[in-house]
Amino acid sequence: MTSSVEVLTEDLDLLEAGEETDPLESIARQLLVEIGEDPDREGLKETPARYARWWREFTRYEPGSVDTLFETTASGNLVAVSGISVWSLCEHHLLPFSCRVTIGYLPNEKMLGLSKFARIAHQHAHKLQSQEQLSQQIADDVERLTGSCDVAVIGRGEHLCMAMRGIRTPATMTTAVWRGALKDPALRGELIALTNDTRH
Repeated sequence: MTSSVEVLTEDLDLLEAGEETDPLESIARQLLVEIGEDPDREGLKETPARYARWWREFTRYEPGSVDTLFETTASGNLVAVSGISVWSLCEHHLLPFSCRVTIGYLPNEKMLGLSKFARIAHQHAHKLQSQEQLSQQIADDVERLTGSCDVAVIGRGEHLCMAMRGIRTPATMTTAVWRGALKDPALRGELIALTNDTRH
């Protein structure tokens, strides 16, 4: 089955091969017409092009290097990074959600470079997503890159698909992935205490 991101990538390849107008511009114009707007009026003339550029920019995000590792003598000591803020898109409604991510793990001879946690989180956020999948995918990458099976990821998200539609009530959704030794209640408590984020 072809994913939405693959379709966008195919469209961009066509554009780079000689198409004069991004196919997403036509989609944006049609959307404006369908909601009763005039895409040729002042204020909307450039909107389809902006819409197309934004979708291309968001879905083709390049995080840079995510695999910088360092030797460590602190194996088994809890490492935690919190306050990583990302934006993603709800795959059910195509509306944005913001998420603050906390990552914890117990190093096993190798430590991941600090900036790599944010790069990993952004890499998985820049596509159609659910918060549950986002947390799992971040944990998968941290586990794969560090070689440690002792990984935890906590996400605290605010979703416009709930705040702007349906019940129209803002709320914070929390997801948590606990693996290996970090399933232990004492280590869970230590991670939460170390990374207590009062902004949510």
